[in-house]
Amino acid sequence: MTVGDQRWNERMPWVPGNRWDLVADRQPEPPRVSVIVTHYDQPDELARTLVALQRQDHPSELVEIIVADDGSPREPTVPAGVRLVRQEDRGFRAAAARNLGAAAATGEVLCFLDADTAPEPSYVRRLSRLPALLPEAVTVGRRRHADLAGLAAETPVEQAGPTRELPEPAWLREAYTRSENLLHADDRSYRYVISAVAACSRTFFEELGGFDESFSSYGGEDWEWAHRAWQAGAVLAHVPDAVAWHDGPDWADREGVDRAREGNRQTMRLASMIPVAGSAGRGLLPAKPDLLVHLPAQLPASAQFACVDSLLAAFPRATVVLPDPSDEPLIGGDPRVRVDDGGLDDDVRVTLRLERAVVILDPSPLSAALASLGHDGRGSLRVVSQEGVAIGRAEARRARRRLQRWGTSAGFEEQAVTFEGVHAVRDEPHLEAWVGEWGGKDRLV
Repeated sequence: MTVGDQRWNERMPWVPGNRWDLVADRQPEPPRVSVIVTHYDQPDELARTLVALQRQDHPSELVEIIVADDGSPREPTVPAGVRLVRQEDRGFRAAAARNLGAAAATGEVLCFLDADTAPEPSYVRRLSRLPALLPEAVTVGRRRHADLAGLAAETPVEQAGPTRELPEPAWLREAYTRSENLLHADDRSYRYVISAVAACSRTFFEELGGFDESFSSYGGEDWEWAHRAWQAGAVLAHVPDAVAWHDGPDWADREGVDRAREGNRQTMRLASMIPVAGSAGRGLLPAKPDLLVHLPAQLPASAQFACVDSLLAAFPRATVVLPDPSDEPLIGGDPRVRVDDGGLDDDVRVTLRLERAVVILDPSPLSAALASLGHDGRGSLRVVSQEGVAIGRAEARRARRRLQRWGTSAGFEEQAVTFEGVHAVRDEPHLEAWVGEWGGKDRLV
């Protein structure tokens, strides 16, 4: 298989796109795994989870267990050989607790568990396999639910769980089925990464900067982290046979939870941070654009006006970067137009660098192509106008980060695509025809 500028083989530390299935049969040398158990005042649940971790079939000398306590009123009791790290109680700070545990970890692979989520014996081995093979892999296990209250900590959870099972979230199970266990992941698949049953390599976690510690209430911090991971080139995979049992129902079925209020709070927080369609607001501008467009230098004023206006009509949440300040007040006054990208180029999902001014009369084909860029093996594309004129180059952040990491295109290809509805605009287009929407492309091209 030839991908990018290398011929891929199964011994490489990366795979094309999200194709973790290509190494589905490979077994690595067992890695050293640090299991980070996030805890707050759940002594019975913690005891059950620690017993379950002592029963793992991964080599015991290669399993490090760290309890990251989020300021419990009493210091948790842990058995010999289990490390305990604590932070003061300043409200719900699971993100900071996980980071604290990760900072203390020495393993090659980090496995994150919640204290009330007890793993079956094969959990660590199965969940750590892909991150040991592919440093960019982020794996998520299967979190099943059961009423484990009153159960002795020593009772094998793989036996007790099925006899006390509670419903699994149907939306999550259906998403894994539909995506073939995230093989066909996309920009919104971060929603299927649950930090209570997740794993990744320590190097990738450190590169990402860990969880965002500004999250200080329940939910959202794992999705924000998973989205950042995807943007950085992560290979997402659901491992259904890596099972851990959560004590109690899913969040949506718990009593005493204002689900509407909490769900809306989380949605609004993530909408300000994740600009992709389906996550960002439908009209409000997100804090970060989804598309960054760089214009070429020395465009005539009329061509620049038509180009900028056309781009923002086609992509309302885009940011357009000019090479020089514009004297046109309509352009200079729009907050989506900048002279300096302000570092956005390193963070935006797709960057489009134009070689000439364009006018977009039908945005649908180009919009669809940019929306899917980076989902499969295509990480960049050469944009060609309907008349066959080279317009520019678009690149997904996922592909750029892989290039920076591996020094190769590393699983992403570039294609030249001709788009109907995209045209190179002439130096002096008929602007009245453009703004008035009459006369057709003959007045512009």
